[in-house]
Amino acid sequence: MSKTQQMMLAIGGVFLMGFLLVGSNKSSTPEQREAQAMIRAVSAMQEMASKKCPAAIKKHTGSQVYFTSNTDTDKETYVKLEWVGEKGDNFKTASCTLHMAVGGISELVIDGKKVIDKEV
Repeated sequence: MSKTQQMMLAIGGVFLMGFLLVGSNKSSTPEQREAQAMIRAVSAMQEMASKKCPAAIKKHTGSQVYFTSNTDTDKETYVKLEWVGEKGDNFKTASCTLHMAVGGISELVIDGKKVIDKEV
């Protein structure tokens, strides 16, 4: 065998070992897959709530909200975000609940008055 053929064989062996190592590390248990799916679901729910709720509050009050004062979730079905109005805002408190079953905002309460109230 020439040096070129030996080099090509060595490079091929390195690639084969790499594929084998990556392939053997891909197996995960059902519990790990379930935990990963739950994390993705909670993340998606939180992202949807952080986009839809501030837009709904701005639509109904005219004030833009940025940072929540409180967040509540059961990590499966709903996310509830709360804001406290600052000086210059057109509201004192706002609460927005997003349910996955509804696929959007199920309840929006501004200063104790229900603006959106959908059955879950």
